[in-house]
Amino acid sequence: MNLHHLKVFLAVAEAGSISAGAERLHISQPAVTREIRDLEASLDLRLFDRLPRGVQLTEGGLRLLDYAQRIFSLERAAERDLRDFAQLEQGELHLGASATLGSYLLPPLLTRFRALHPQIFVSLDVSNTDAVTRQLDEGRISLGFVEGPFVRTDYAHRLLARDALLPVVAPHHPLAASQTLAAEKLQDYPLYMREPGSGARISVEQAYRAHGLEPRAGMAIGSTEALKRLLADGQGIAWLSQRVVERELASGELRHLPVHDLQIERELHVLWRLGASLSPAPAAFLALTQTSE
Repeated sequence: MNLHHLKVFLAVAEAGSISAGAERLHISQPAVTREIRDLEASLDLRLFDRLPRGVQLTEGGLRLLDYAQRIFSLERAAERDLRDFAQLEQGELHLGASATLGSYLLPPLLTRFRALHPQIFVSLDVSNTDAVTRQLDEGRISLGFVEGPFVRTDYAHRLLARDALLPVVAPHHPLAASQTLAAEKLQDYPLYMREPGSGARISVEQAYRAHGLEPRAGMAIGSTEALKRLLADGQGIAWLSQRVVERELASGELRHLPVHDLQIERELHVLWRLGASLSPAPAAFLALTQTSE
């Protein structure tokens, strides 16, 4: 069925005459008459009885009127929905982030985004770099926030910030009072690390090996907060984000080891699938990350 014919039919049916329908549509009466005739021919059904003053719907016309009203009501609803979606009046934003970004960098941005767009539903899954890229591949999130190196070429990405990893210990650790240390000395103590697949772990392993050291994990933990608490045993050393340990270093709960010959810095990136069109909500959040730099 030709929807233009149907639109003309609806205008005439609601207006009650050919002339009134033509006026409503801003087209000529002969054009309206032709459209109605073509529609009746395509359906092999008379839709209007022509009266001296206007037209009257036949039984078939009444049946079609119900469908026409529902069809164009749905069209208007679709237009409203897509307009609201484009203008961020509704929609969803699904994000994935590795631990440091999800727990420390993103919350202030999410607060700002919610203030600007309160109608958008936001979800954030905090895991590790491997899990975030897997979620991107599966289309479960629109933007991924990861730490450390990555070699995938099928992502578009942008650098958000750089982050230093610091070697930290409990205040009663044997090395806590040292004035200066060589990285090799760290090999004498257990290395507490994040789980395999974590961007932080990859950064530490690569830095150690580039320095001629072998990173030997004495413990692998899937939570940065748990790592900080486990250091209280006074035996282990952990390389943790400067952002993550600022409070503990200031309070004296943890000590920063002054390693003079090994510094570990990593990049924090936002990723999205290369060639994928970002819908309005993730595009707006991506723009917000730029203004936060």
